[in-house]
Amino acid sequence: MAKRMSTSARDVLIEGLRERYQGSTIKEKGRILDEFTAVSGYHRKHTIRLLSGKQRKATAIQEGRKIYDEAVKQALIIVWEASDRICSKRLKPLIPNLVAALERHGHLRLDEVLRGRLMDISPATIDRLLYPVRTAAGAARKRRSMTKLKKRVPVKTHSDWDEPQPGYFECDFVVHAGGSMAGHPIHTMVITDVASSWTDYIPLLAREQSLVTEALDVFREQLPIPMLGLNTDNDSAFINDTLISYCTAHGIEFTRSRPRRKNDQAWIEQKNGSIIRKIAGHDRYDGVEAGRVLCRLYGASRLFTNFFQPSFKLQEKHREGSRVRKVYDTPATPCERLLAYPMIDLRVKENLRRRLKTLDPVLLLKEMREAQASLSGLNRASTQSEPAARQSTEEFVSQLSELWKLGEARPTHRKGAKTPRTWRTRKDPYEAVMPQIMEWLEAEPDRNAKDIFRRLQNRYPGEFKDGQLRTLQRRVKSWRREKARALLQLYSYSEMNGEEETTTTAR
Repeated sequence: MAKRMSTSARDVLIEGLRERYQGSTIKEKGRILDEFTAVSGYHRKHTIRLLSGKQRKATAIQEGRKIYDEAVKQALIIVWEASDRICSKRLKPLIPNLVAALERHGHLRLDEVLRGRLMDISPATIDRLLYPVRTAAGAARKRRSMTKLKKRVPVKTHSDWDEPQPGYFECDFVVHAGGSMAGHPIHTMVITDVASSWTDYIPLLAREQSLVTEALDVFREQLPIPMLGLNTDNDSAFINDTLISYCTAHGIEFTRSRPRRKNDQAWIEQKNGSIIRKIAGHDRYDGVEAGRVLCRLYGASRLFTNFFQPSFKLQEKHREGSRVRKVYDTPATPCERLLAYPMIDLRVKENLRRRLKTLDPVLLLKEMREAQASLSGLNRASTQSEPAARQSTEEFVSQLSELWKLGEARPTHRKGAKTPRTWRTRKDPYEAVMPQIMEWLEAEPDRNAKDIFRRLQNRYPGEFKDGQLRTLQRRVKSWRREKARALLQLYSYSEMNGEEETTTTAR
């Protein structure tokens, strides 16, 4: 029945019952309320306010909003544009001074009523009136959705970890852009366990939230321990409904660091340099083929790093005056740390021991070097030539004792030979007077470059500055070197002719 009653019928019924309700006893008021709420569908408290006359009429609110008509909106648009489109909270206190300045210079004319309405306007009303204008103009708006998402993800700082158990990971991206973010460079998604330093990584052809959840599925299958927590930065690829729902569904504690505070993610930040940049370098990689080579490289590298690469772990630090003293434990591999942790399941430890016995570090290193060579060959900026055929294990092992003589062993870090520069970047200041300088040197070979420079300054005032003396000294030095080399050649030629004459006389 409440749904079939119209609003006008309810208003008529309220007016008829109000006087009767106000003059009734408590019991009669109760019966009136029961009957009216059953007929109208109103809440009992709301009905009491209506029949008591304490409810504010909706028409008064609507009439109050009509004071901000089209004239106020047009004046507000002019003021907003004149302020360089600042936000409402900054525009509100600026309106009095800005309107006065615009009227003083003849840019705006407002009557007293319109000026008063413009002065009384609130920041919320400014946003409401300017919303269609900002939308049409394409003005920048705050990403309120991102703010709400951040509130759903708690913050964890570097001091909040407090020696967690294995299973709490930090996550970050490493971009292989080579100094330019143009196009679609490959991103490496990296996770590291805070307790054991176990690190895993995978290349992504695009930085997209659905790929992040798929990468987490791959990580969870490869990790020797369950993922209990995940801490990321404030990247939009992490802070989104997709990843929040994923972590909630799989029972993963999802936290984030503070914006622009990289020390909150110190464990993952150091792995970005000590592992990813160490094996992949800083060149640009993009495309499916480069992604496949990176997968091959990371497949061998993750095993080599977690089973055969010991790392230090900070135990404590304290300040002594201006210096900070840090104490580290004995270097250990992530596998060794997991095996030494008492809360790790025995089946997990047995699997780690079994896997360690089957791994050959030399074969893993050989696979890494071959993948790095392929990756370096894909890089257009690379000028070195890499071997096309794979080496046998015996050949690779035989070269280990001699690799240090060749310098850098990682193909991704080798630099090609620099092309010597043979061109000038500035005009030669001595181009016109060089014949004269050669005549002076031929006449007086013992004359030094400083005397010749002073002589040039006296003959050509204002053309040669004191800073150009070093250039002339190099020219004179080069001239003396050429003369000395010519003299040596002449001496060698004379010696050779002398030997020939002696041989002929002896015959």
